[in-house]
Amino acid sequence: MKFRAVSLAALIAVASPAVAFAQHSAHAAHAAAQAPELQAAPVSELVSEVNIPWTRFQLDNGLTVIVHEDRKAPVVAVSVWYNVGSKDEPAGSTGFAHLFEHLMFGGSENAPGSYLGRMRNLGPSNLNGTTWFDRTNYFQTVPTPALEQALFLESDRMGYLLGEVGQDVLDLQRGVVQNEKRQGDNQPYGMFEYAQLEALFPEGHPYRHSTIGSMADLDAASLETVRNWFRDNYGPNNAVVVLSGDIDEATARTLMNRYFGPIARGPVNTPAEADVPTLSAPIVATMHDRVANTRLTRSWAVPGLLSDDAVPLAVAAQVLGGLASSRLDTQLVRDEQSAVSVSASLSDFHRVGIFDISVDVKPGQDAAEVGRRLDAIVADFIANGPTEEEVSRVATQYVSRRIQSLEQVNGKANVLAEGQLYSGDPDHYKKELAEYASVTPAEVTTAMQRWLTRPVFDMTIAPGEREAYTEAAASPSGAAPAAAAEIERVARMPMPEIGQVPDLTFPAVERTRLSNGVEVVYAHVDTVPVTRVTVEFNAGYAADQADRLGAQAMMLDLLDEGTTSRDANQLAEEKERLGVSIGLGASMDRTSADLSTVTANLSPALTLLSDVVRNPAFAPAEVERIRATRLSGLASERTNPGAIASRALPPIIYGAQSPYGRSFTGSGDEATITGLTRADLVATHDAWIRPDNATIFVVSDLPLAQVTSQLEAAFGDWRAPSAAKGTKDFSAAIPAPRNRIVLIDRPQSPQSLIYGGAVLPVSGTDDLLALNAANVTLGSDFLSRINSDLRETKGWSYGVRGSVNTLEHRVPYIVNAPVQANRTGESIAALIAQYDRFLETEGVSPQELERTINGNTRSLAGGYETSGQILGALRSNALYGRPDDYQTTLASRTRALTADQMDAAARRDIHPDQFVWVVVGDASVVRPQLEALGLPIEEQPIR
Repeated sequence: MKFRAVSLAALIAVASPAVAFAQHSAHAAHAAAQAPELQAAPVSELVSEVNIPWTRFQLDNGLTVIVHEDRKAPVVAVSVWYNVGSKDEPAGSTGFAHLFEHLMFGGSENAPGSYLGRMRNLGPSNLNGTTWFDRTNYFQTVPTPALEQALFLESDRMGYLLGEVGQDVLDLQRGVVQNEKRQGDNQPYGMFEYAQLEALFPEGHPYRHSTIGSMADLDAASLETVRNWFRDNYGPNNAVVVLSGDIDEATARTLMNRYFGPIARGPVNTPAEADVPTLSAPIVATMHDRVANTRLTRSWAVPGLLSDDAVPLAVAAQVLGGLASSRLDTQLVRDEQSAVSVSASLSDFHRVGIFDISVDVKPGQDAAEVGRRLDAIVADFIANGPTEEEVSRVATQYVSRRIQSLEQVNGKANVLAEGQLYSGDPDHYKKELAEYASVTPAEVTTAMQRWLTRPVFDMTIAPGEREAYTEAAASPSGAAPAAAAEIERVARMPMPEIGQVPDLTFPAVERTRLSNGVEVVYAHVDTVPVTRVTVEFNAGYAADQADRLGAQAMMLDLLDEGTTSRDANQLAEEKERLGVSIGLGASMDRTSADLSTVTANLSPALTLLSDVVRNPAFAPAEVERIRATRLSGLASERTNPGAIASRALPPIIYGAQSPYGRSFTGSGDEATITGLTRADLVATHDAWIRPDNATIFVVSDLPLAQVTSQLEAAFGDWRAPSAAKGTKDFSAAIPAPRNRIVLIDRPQSPQSLIYGGAVLPVSGTDDLLALNAANVTLGSDFLSRINSDLRETKGWSYGVRGSVNTLEHRVPYIVNAPVQANRTGESIAALIAQYDRFLETEGVSPQELERTINGNTRSLAGGYETSGQILGALRSNALYGRPDDYQTTLASRTRALTADQMDAAARRDIHPDQFVWVVVGDASVVRPQLEALGLPIEEQPIR
């Protein structure tokens, strides 16, 4: 890594006022026939829609409890936030907060064994835990009849954990965490965070080290040290519990006192103080990584989330590089076309924040020159600030997204807990909303000039070989057996039983048609004032012709890069002004245009959606720009382990002539992307994006009649073009399966990705209930046989999954297993052994049957809690030919399943002796391991 000093302040002094923004404004003048500006609801009106009523009380042991009552569904979110994170770790103990989060899932004294195993029986949704600089939190949403058992389990690990934390548990989870670290480090640009934190924060600063920690410190974690972390930080008086959902304060008081009240107070953790450091001089660094594009970054340490400057700096980041219409997007990506992607963001923590800028340089451009241009744009922005219109768009977008995030009871629980933990006020979100609604351009400019004129950390990440990777020790010092005090166990009341969980109540599905025949499928949900619309087309990546791979994806990229009446900047600005999200994407089987908006802005949002879908300009200059971006994206895919594998496996198992025999990323290859003409893209749009190939799905708080009238205004006069509608041909035979290993060399990989699979003899339109239920035990669940073995027993992976990937036609079964490089061969052998054992002799056990049925049925209410989840159900029912009442029959049909039926379905369809195992890793490390397996090995280049 090379360092030199430079000055950004000098650039600010000579910046030409508003030159860059003048270019931005001029850009919008070129639309062919400019559309009228759409009118949005005032931000103040949107802010008035946001309210999370709550009550608060404290137990005698100091535990703070917040209750939010929401009776929309029979579920309750239990969210526990501990006032401790990685910033509180002493020297030599980095990664301990996160390591302990893992240990909290290993079982407790009165509920031994896997916490997740017990919780799975309750039917939770959103079950997990996370660690960050300032806090550690644990959360789950459970059916109301299961709440008492959830509180028993959560309180048992708060007060009665250590008797279950032994050396074997610590050693296992140490390995899992180190594999989580390898998995992150193995990604392109994966080593940047470490360099950034060490540059911005001085030695000894609480935020200087990453939450994942160092391999050496994780190796050194001893049993007694880890136990002391719990004693010092996990007392009830250092925690906040939020109960959000189908519960009231009186019930919460009774239950919280019953289960948490007897837990003794612990030491009080006063979160580590941390100043906002200023570099003594600018730092310029160069790091090399196996990446496709040079990335330029600029970073400053800034104040934390409680600072008066937090919102102004967040607004500045959005205007600079967060909005689709941002200064950097407009100038570097669209106008000058020297970058393929840009971003700017504020990561605000409790005590400090980090203001980040990132630019991925377009291949063939001079990175140094792009860097100088970047600095000039930033300098001009700091000197002259944003416009009032830009600030207003940021505020509208923020408030709209906040409203849409509050459908889930767990989302509301997180908002209340965060406010209480950091500011002592669960209503802190209201203060933030008010600040966004009132912030001025002058305040944004002042905040930038206060904090972003200080010396900058300027790092370039350039393509090249990585520096040597620091691995974990073969024999961690913390694994050495040492005398540990005997834990005195405390007897508790018996674990409460789970009450009768009612079956799912799914909204009634209604249908109508627009005057042009387009079908509308609708469900009414009024939890929040939000409407979600998907215009779906029977296309997807499978619609690409074999000699035009990538055409569907490139066509979609161009839909929001300009219409016949709005150019790309105008489209971006209109979306931001309305606070709407319009997403264009595809799966293998379907292409969709997705709209999410506060209902107050539905009419103009539909006008914008219609323009994007119906009237793309395919301007020649935009076609060439998107072509360059797609080519750059292809190069980036070849540096990412997951993308490399998902490009390799489909043509092997489906054959190149199958519509499914192409990359699951849909990105095509250089030859086809380079050869696509504007006429090709127009033809792709005409063949597939048309009203006689469309279905509109809607979930809204408005009644169907009101929604239909607005859809009619936006889409009712849409007529199909004269060109023939596209067709997909699945008649090509699927190749006979041939069990083997395909090795793809990716040097310097600390982890290997095992990506194995085969095409099953079933289709997505078949009844796959028994097969999927069997696969919960075999491959798809955290407690599945393969994950329990490779993660929870051997500690060789952060997580392993085997999935029935439901497509409309022939379905693949795919195993995704990132494992530490030196265990690659053993991991494949272990996977094969687990599949063989399940499919030959040891099928679903009585305990697994009970857990699967309970988990799959009791989780239904939480699984269809939001309008987005219900919209997804409407779409999947249509794709797979299911009846409208499919979701309401799931519970009874699942309860009727037997172990024999599950075993029979799995044994009929899954044949591991037909699997092709794609391995992406360092061939010099893994090939000798693979040779020991006795399977044929083919080497394939990255494609």
